[in-house]
Amino acid sequence: MALLLKDAHFIDPQIGLDRICDMVIRDGRIVEVGENLAIPKGITRECAGRIVVPGLVDMHVHFRDPGYEYKEDIASGSRAAAHGGFTDVCVMPNTKPICDDGSKVTYVVEKAAAVARTRVHPAGALTKGLKGESLAEMGDMVAAGAVAFTDDGRGVQNTGVMRIAMDYAKMFGKTVLSHCQMEDLSAGGVVNEGVVSTRLGMAGYPAQAEEIQIARDIALCELTGCPLHIQHLTTAAGLALVTQAKEKGLPVSCEVTPHHLFLCEDDLTDTYDTNLKMNPPLRTADDARALREGVASGAIDCIVTDHAPHAAHEKALEFEAAPFGMVSLETSLGLVLTELVATGAMDWNRLVEVMAVNQRRILSLEPVRLEEGSVADLTVIDPAAEWMVDDGEFESKSKNSGFIGWRLKGRATDVYVGGYASMEDGAVVAV
Repeated sequence: MALLLKDAHFIDPQIGLDRICDMVIRDGRIVEVGENLAIPKGITRECAGRIVVPGLVDMHVHFRDPGYEYKEDIASGSRAAAHGGFTDVCVMPNTKPICDDGSKVTYVVEKAAAVARTRVHPAGALTKGLKGESLAEMGDMVAAGAVAFTDDGRGVQNTGVMRIAMDYAKMFGKTVLSHCQMEDLSAGGVVNEGVVSTRLGMAGYPAQAEEIQIARDIALCELTGCPLHIQHLTTAAGLALVTQAKEKGLPVSCEVTPHHLFLCEDDLTDTYDTNLKMNPPLRTADDARALREGVASGAIDCIVTDHAPHAAHEKALEFEAAPFGMVSLETSLGLVLTELVATGAMDWNRLVEVMAVNQRRILSLEPVRLEEGSVADLTVIDPAAEWMVDDGEFESKSKNSGFIGWRLKGRATDVYVGGYASMEDGAVVAV
């Protein structure tokens, strides 16, 4: 199939592209970028006023499939991803059963091939059953298609086990994605330990529970040489540790979520809104400010969602009993455009780096560039679109967002995966 995108503003910092022109796509790849292009037959899309970037990637999502499909499954999660402007996602292994051997990875790969509207890349567990005791079947999972390893949802508590896991991951050329949480410090905590936890009378989860394990895993990265990616960073001190590691030349990267960028512990009130219950928790306003500065400066590599769907009846429990997390795939881009790009805190080139380029590098995925020969995984954005976050418009099965009612400016209108539309004019295309 031939596709022509006309008069779009193409932005790709990888190749220094930032201009209004046309693009021709054929058989899943970009064949020409230039002005006044035409095709003899195929589909022509007028894109005046739209911005086209390499397809967005979210390298930290939970699709709950298998085992918890009532919250989300691969089909609904990938529709939510496409609706949010993403062409690729990396799914975490804390399903039921845990994705800790090749057969579980194969299940994800094969189901995604049949029903997904985006590319779905499985991450395998570091340890069997996420118990942190013995290594999972890492080689088996690599052969089946695992792109990285993580025990996300839990930090690996045993330093020796984590060291061995990193040795093995390096052998397979894979990055370890680390959920940093010292459970002997965080146990029972449901919000950031500090003034707000005291005011609300809830158990605190101290920042040090995260920061100590960040420091430990960076030390293990230096020992083993294994690439290390710190998941859902939340504190200024944690960011400083990552920055120091990079200055030493260590293969360390990190990510941050929209809720840790744009919300903080001060947003927790005596309404006890469980949609704001996160793991790790919302930290201080100063931490959130430092994270925003880190995104803009390049200190933080990726913006991810940690998309964590839960059923309404689960989030309706008391704060202490409700599960952690919120859905974010369908709001992430709009939040970043509104809170960072529109305010001048960062430009479009930086947005492409933190939402499309760096994830592919960290996961060793095929690069996507807006040039001849590249795979045509593209996100088309209307920067002028004004909208309000309404859970009735979500493609996700779950509605547990802390951003309901926020007014945003800018959103994806079209998504192309391998040159074929997975979303067109704001509507997800059926498989």
